[in-house]
Parts: sequence; C-alpha cells; structure tokens
Amino acid sequence: MQKQAPKDESARIPVLSVKNVSYWYGSKRALDDVSFDVYPGKVTALLGPNGAGKTTLFSLITRLFDSPTGRIEIDGRSAAEWGFKALGPLGVVFQQPTLDLDLTVKQNLRYFASLRGLKRKEADERMLRALKALDMEERIAEKVRSLNGGHRRRVEIARALLHSPKLLLLDEPTIGLDVPTRTAIVRHIHGLARSENIGVLWATHLFDEVEPDDDLIVIDRGRVVARGEAKDVVAETGAKDLGGAFRLLIGGDAEEDVAA
Repeated sequence: MQKQAPKDESARIPVLSVKNVSYWYGSKRALDDVSFDVYPGKVTALLGPNGAGKTTLFSLITRLFDSPTGRIEIDGRSAAEWGFKALGPLGVVFQQPTLDLDLTVKQNLRYFASLRGLKRKEADERMLRALKALDMEERIAEKVRSLNGGHRRRVEIARALLHSPKLLLLDEPTIGLDVPTRTAIVRHIHGLARSENIGVLWATHLFDEVEPDDDLIVIDRGRVVARGEAKDVVAETGAKDLGGAFRLLIGGDAEEDVAA
C-alpha cells in the first residue's frame, strides 16, 4: 500500500532524492527498487523491522557502498557524479558509535570541525551552541569515555550539526538509551528540523519516535510498502495507531522486531 505525495509537494525541492535504488549481497536482495524524497524542515521516519534494509540504505546514501542501480541525489547532486563533494550538505549519526573515547568532547568536535574546514574560532562558537542546545555544554572538557550512552549520542548529534548541514541522517540513534533520554533526543531533533529548516531522515524501529506529522516511509524486506504523513498512513490502513498500521502493512507479528 503506497500513498501518493500531496499535490503541493511538487513545488517543494527535496534535500534528498532516492530513485529506483536496489542492492544485493551476493544473491540476496537487500533493497528492491526503493524511491522516496526527504524535504527541508521535516523529519522523515524510515520505519521497518530489523533486517528491513534501513542500514544498507544509509550506507548507500553516505557512499560507504556504491549503488549498482538507481540514483541518489543530495541537495540536487548525485554522489556518483560529484563524488564526495556531493556529501558536503550531509550530517550523519551512525548506529555504531564513532567518537574517540580517549579525547575530550571538545577535542572530538574540534577534530571534526577541522576536517570540515572550519576555523578554530568559528568551530568553537558552533560547538558551544550545539552542546548548549543538547544540555551538554558543561561536559565539554570531559573525556568521552566517562560519558554515559545518552551523553555520547548527544555529542555525536552535536558533531553532525557543526557544519550546518542541509540533511541529517540518523541511523537508530537511540538504541540502548533510556526512555527519558530517547524522548529528549526525539523532541530536540524535531524542533531542530523546524527551526533550522533541516531535512532529517531518521531510521527507527520504535513507533514512539514517529510524530503524526512526520513524513513516513515503511520498509519491509527491502521494499517500500507505504509512504505519506504518518497520520495519513495510519488512517489509510484503518488501524487505531501506528503500531497497528505497521502490523497490517508488513503482515504477521511485528512485535518481535518493532516496539512501542
């Protein structure tokens, strides 16, 4: 079941466009003709069970893998044609932590800023602003090793935002975090998308991380089975909530792989 995009959406310019992308691991197809757009100022939730193809898709968008079929454009540029220059507008928080544990928060962020070509003064100003928004300003001198999982995630989000990206990719960013920390991160990212006009692609298997007005892509076994605003997808299935809609869309018992 796929929901057509609203008519007025044609006047909007996507910050990420994925068109007819497929991918195989040997003889196993991980993605099957996947197409969707992500727009500035909105969170697009990529919802699917474990093994649905979410991480593979992120690997293709970030050029960790090359896509053998289809086309991926970031802010109008194809990475296949522009190479890593096309990744300039992109900020990423991967599922696996990537901070240097033996450096301080400040050192981690300064190092990333230097890779992005930011001058020290500007980098420090952006760093403080990003950390303050995430309630992490007072931990700037602490080594990452001393931080808990939630605080490390906040540092990674701050790092991804230092260069003012137009597109933010979040691959299961709240895995292993307690509910209050998850809730705070979800609220912050949604507010950030609106206030900074950033397009966000949030891969998740947790229903409560998706807000009713979010754009939603439901993926199962590598195929997009529904898309549209979350509340519209739920209404179209006739379900009472997103969990019920999801179970109807993918069939079977989704509770083993997806949680409320």
